Amino acid sequence: MRDGQTDPRRRVPRTDVLLADPGLVAATAVLGRDRVKAAVTAAQDRARRGEIRPDEVRDVAVAALPAPTPRAVLNATGVVLHTNLGRAALSRPAVDALVAAAGHTDVELDLATGRRARRGRDALAALAAAVPAAAAVHVVNNGAAALVLAATALAADREIVVSRGELVEIGDGFRLPDLLVSTGARLREVGTTNRTTLADYAAVVGPRTGFVLKVHPSNFRVTGFTSAVGVRELVGLGAPVVADIGSGLLVPDPLLPDEPDAASTLRAGAHLVTASGDKLLGGPQAGLLLGDVELVERLRRHPLARALRVDKLTLAALAATLHRLDTPTRAALHADPGALRARVERLRERLGVEGRKAEVVPSVAVVGGGGAPGVELESWALSLPEWYAVPLRTGEPPVLGRVVRGRLLLDLRCVPPEADEAVRAAVLAVPEDD
Repeated sequence: MRDGQTDPRRRVPRTDVLLADPGLVAATAVLGRDRVKAAVTAAQDRARRGEIRPDEVRDVAVAALPAPTPRAVLNATGVVLHTNLGRAALSRPAVDALVAAAGHTDVELDLATGRRARRGRDALAALAAAVPAAAAVHVVNNGAAALVLAATALAADREIVVSRGELVEIGDGFRLPDLLVSTGARLREVGTTNRTTLADYAAVVGPRTGFVLKVHPSNFRVTGFTSAVGVRELVGLGAPVVADIGSGLLVPDPLLPDEPDAASTLRAGAHLVTASGDKLLGGPQAGLLLGDVELVERLRRHPLARALRVDKLTLAALAATLHRLDTPTRAALHADPGALRARVERLRERLGVEGRKAEVVPSVAVVGGGGAPGVELESWALSLPEWYAVPLRTGEPPVLGRVVRGRLLLDLRCVPPEADEAVRAAVLAVPEDD
């Protein structure tokens, strides 16, 4: 007792009481008891030193714990394949397959014979079935890895002939020329930035050519005085043609007429096609290799293939994606603008009942993820004051929109309809601006 009053340190919550708090119980399940208890103890010590009030101990302990990462977010940006948000959202069958594969699986075992089987045979068979034009297929851990494996196996100490207009930067500062040269191959650049002709290729293709590389410039467009050479023409040069289509579109899509697809590229004569699994295919991150039996087998048996081997979780999610191509990516790309507008109007009306003012405005969505540059998708968005952006982005769940001319736009194209209520609740959870 001091001055007739209870020592405030006695009001500091006990450890067992704090650890029973629902929020800290949830954190314990993810981070472990020792880590959570250490945060609780540190907060209690601060309270005993008088740095915080006893009733603040719980909140201070929670704030000291690292947030789970990665966190699930609601993508209301209008960018279907948002690289910073992990590109393609997996379908429910793919998620279920991934969870099932988390335990022991028959990834390299034939249960009927009890003997070793080809790794990922279900995913490989599904990929082959999805693109019958491919005589053989293989999968590695990402799109860049697919191209690196091709360059290492087919062109180490040899030349890769490529147009200067296709030497792109793929993201985070990584440049295609640096990637290819790192394999031991030498680049033989032809043409100019805006114009390359068949004669440019023909002038340099020879005994030292490992392959001719055709790269789809999937994240930019060059217009005006331009020319390029198609795969069908390049095949006539006599050297293997490797086409990096990038986006993972397996078959033509009328919505994306200028986007190359694997089936058409192979039918045009490409000996090998490389692509990403987490873009327009709508699957997990993976590098797809499709083409000639002899070339694919050379890649599969190359020592580097082991280092680029895809894990069982990715194989499971990829197989499930290929079995059912009705992915969230496809749904977002082909969403009906009228239906989107109706959803946004319902959301505005429900917010209005709660006293929150918002507007329904036209929006322009894009494919993103380095795919279909220039393609604009008619869409609709909920328009809110810009100051909503930060609290929505840092809320639970985080809701990400885009700020345009002082307004926050929440485009519902990439938000599943069943998540509309979560968007409404997130907006209402933001304190009104005074």
